Amino acid sequence: MQSRGELKLKVEKLSLSFGSVQALLDVSFDLYEDEILALIGPNGAGKTSLLNCISGFYHPDRGSVFFNNQDISRLSPSKRAKLGMSRTFQNIELYTGLTVLDNLMAARHIYISYGPMAGSFFFGRARREEIENRRVVEKIIDLLEMEEIRYKVVESLPYGLRKRVDLGRALALEPKVLLLDEPMAGMNVEEKEDMARFILDIQELKHIPVIIVEHDMGVVMDISQRVVVLDFGKKIAEGTPADVKRSEKVIKAYLGKELSDT
Repeated sequence: MQSRGELKLKVEKLSLSFGSVQALLDVSFDLYEDEILALIGPNGAGKTSLLNCISGFYHPDRGSVFFNNQDISRLSPSKRAKLGMSRTFQNIELYTGLTVLDNLMAARHIYISYGPMAGSFFFGRARREEIENRRVVEKIIDLLEMEEIRYKVVESLPYGLRKRVDLGRALALEPKVLLLDEPMAGMNVEEKEDMARFILDIQELKHIPVIIVEHDMGVVMDISQRVVVLDFGKKIAEGTPADVKRSEKVIKAYLGKELSDT
């Protein structure tokens, strides 16, 4: 079996409830550096709640999250971001009145160390840091093929390109782990193909492990190395895409029928 590389993220027995509603119950899995792991399941299965626990937006009732062997279970989202965790959201949260370039540069704030005075006069360290941040952002623009929309205001862009900008902003943090919450929702076939290609390039070229929540099972089967399946907050299956699509529990809870191999 091909090596999956170093263990980057460990989720251990996470449980989360909202009043009497059990969103997650004892969910555990690992993420390795050389893989794309898909989270699938019916609506309301707990997929986004799980991402929110991993990224710090929710604090679980029980369980732990380890990132690079460090327990980050009680860290704030901002501290997790500084450690190298980045994500996108189901509902795009961009600065719609700013350009694509400005949105990506805004994500570089954690790398800015100069003060207001140096920033006002734009010399010395402020200038050096701005040049370095722009260099990183321009590489992301090239990777995601956004050269032609670099200076366009985000609110003028079609939905599919906004999703691409959202991914670019997550990459601008230079993450060590990338969490993608339905990055292809609402896209047409061509846009989905582009996004799938970008996600594969990110993992293969930058060696950033990815957790992706996605409902398009064709995409999941094509790009992921492993799949974790949730149903009513519980993990009901984990394995390769080929194994998961043949699982009777998964077929009954989510797929409805076994996917063909073609």
